[in-house]
Amino acid sequence: MSRDIKYIGMDVHKEATVIAVVNGGGKLVMESIVETKASSILQFIHGLRGELHVTWEEGTWASWLYDLLQPQVAQVLVCDPRRNALLKEGNKSDKIDARKLADLLRTGMLRPVYHGEHGLRTLRELGRSYQTLSQDLNRVMNRIKALYRGWSIPCAGTQVYAPRYREEWLHKIEHLGVRRRAELLYQQLDGLQTLRRTLRPELLAESRKHKASKLLRQIPCIGPIRAARLIALMQTPHRFRSKRQLWTYSGLGIETRDSAQYCYVRGELQRTKKPQQIRGLNRNHNHEMKAIFKGAADPSQLWGRTVARLLCGLAGQGNEARDGASHLGTQDRGHCFDTLEEGGTFRRGTTEAASSLSVAQNSGGLPGFTPRW
Repeated sequence: MSRDIKYIGMDVHKEATVIAVVNGGGKLVMESIVETKASSILQFIHGLRGELHVTWEEGTWASWLYDLLQPQVAQVLVCDPRRNALLKEGNKSDKIDARKLADLLRTGMLRPVYHGEHGLRTLRELGRSYQTLSQDLNRVMNRIKALYRGWSIPCAGTQVYAPRYREEWLHKIEHLGVRRRAELLYQQLDGLQTLRRTLRPELLAESRKHKASKLLRQIPCIGPIRAARLIALMQTPHRFRSKRQLWTYSGLGIETRDSAQYCYVRGELQRTKKPQQIRGLNRNHNHEMKAIFKGAADPSQLWGRTVARLLCGLAGQGNEARDGASHLGTQDRGHCFDTLEEGGTFRRGTTEAASSLSVAQNSGGLPGFTPRW
């Protein structure tokens, strides 16, 4: 049966795609260069026989290729290029990379990147557009302040962006060329603000179509925009085996280092008593997810202190020294996440402190919602 399996590695580029096909024994049986078009790639795939397993690296073409080939083959694996250390060894070319990808797929050494949930495509694109506009808006605002600081003009606060004070700020710039540049930056700022105001209702309307948005908004400091972005980024919680994988994906997983863990004492093997060395949080994560959770844990926001305690408790770094004893112990934190999976709801604590986080079981759960969310 293994002779009928073919492993296909694809090195995709703008103009051409290099394809290498190996059999179950690792022998190269076919190599080809096709145009990066749907008709050319499908024609090549349809010309192969047997059980086809295809892989390529995550990139610009990954989503398009996944939708194109997923119905045509037995397995599609979009791999993480940061994990493919074998591609960096020795000579490098498109044919060599395609052959190595096919070999890594055959031996099961590739780390997959999640692709799926076609029903969330609109929300994902709207969320990506909102994030891009927000980043561009921050860049323009930073450039405006940098321009004033470059001419030794104090510009603290947000008054420098207000349209009603714009003429007053422009008159502080003596050089005509610099003043014209500031006017162009203000025009760019107004355009981006208009686009984001137009996009915001569309994003919220699309997020309300998903029942998970109502459940996520019950979490303190998770508003409608953050809930919409969380759904667009996470897509489904069932892609993670447990909560620990979700923490790691969000940049909240702890990395530890340990070596020489065992020794012989009087002829018996024993584990050494030295503690594990904590090296901080994991670096390979989704930066947008981490930014959302860090923003929700900002102490300046309402309920921020409670969420900060929850995140610090997950990382094993409680804030008892600064804020007193935390109301969320290890069992309480696990209870909170278990309640979310069972369809529970969050509410304010009414017994000890107004800012404490408590969980109320929802006996019926959200109507039409799966109980594992």
